[in-house]
Amino acid sequence: MIKRTLYFGNPAYLSLKQSQLVVRLPEVEKNDSVPDHFKQTAVATIPIEDVGVVVLDHQQITITQALLEQLLENNCAVITCDSSRMPVGLLLPLCGNTTQTERFRNQIEASVPLKKQLWQQTIVAKIENQATVLERKRGVVVKNMRVWASEVKSGDADYHESRAAAYYWKNTFPTIPDFVRDRDGCPPNQLLNYGYAILRAVVARALVSSGLLPTFGIFHRNKYNAYCLADDVMEPYRPVVDQLVMDLYDSGKDCSELSKDLKAALLVIPTLDVLIDGKRSPLMVAVGFTTASLQKCFAGEARKISYPTIL
Repeated sequence: MIKRTLYFGNPAYLSLKQSQLVVRLPEVEKNDSVPDHFKQTAVATIPIEDVGVVVLDHQQITITQALLEQLLENNCAVITCDSSRMPVGLLLPLCGNTTQTERFRNQIEASVPLKKQLWQQTIVAKIENQATVLERKRGVVVKNMRVWASEVKSGDADYHESRAAAYYWKNTFPTIPDFVRDRDGCPPNQLLNYGYAILRAVVARALVSSGLLPTFGIFHRNKYNAYCLADDVMEPYRPVVDQLVMDLYDSGKDCSELSKDLKAALLVIPTLDVLIDGKRSPLMVAVGFTTASLQKCFAGEARKISYPTIL
């Protein structure tokens, strides 16, 4: 079952009652001009088991320890945002699988050749999906990208990922002169940043559920990055976010600032459909298949990661 993504962008009291997430609005409760019966109806409840991701995007949100405990016990990812309203923190459960210790050991002891083969598969899937998005949305010739994908070697020793990325971003937003994909770059970079943060949380949550450590990557190994494996696994999924941002930009919406409307549009990312193992599936569910297959690769039970194809 696909889990819900909850976004809180206004002052709120979040608590727990009978396995329900209770949402109360202080602006309503403290307003004497609001009738009591309306205050009572303004309280919302949501089953904890239905929640997969929670985004806390306001400085005046209060959340109880009991609620946090229940969210984590149900393998929910909690994202906190900074004063600029961009994701800055990610809270995940410490224990997500009954055989976690064994799976940690398999992951940590994975051989270098295995990691290089897994990274090769990851980059092939990423380039193929980038090519699909570019061809579909921009009508650009992508034969070169398909060739690069077919030529990726173990560990991507020839840096085909970088070559494909340069061509991909050059053609993604052709109406923006000299567009460069950069975290601090011009719009719609901030939309991409936000979308990737949501995707990263979904992937990290699935990794924990599969009994893997999001910290130990197969390629990314920055000592300051707590989610190296999540950054690895999300690579083939990034084009899903890119395609959504391209749609928002092409629609004529004002993308100069990351408005609440744009955030709301990006929060549908976990529900977007992809094709995985020959079946149509919501992204959040597909990511679970991907992380489960990766765990089997680490355990020696499989040789290939299940990655999605863009629909």
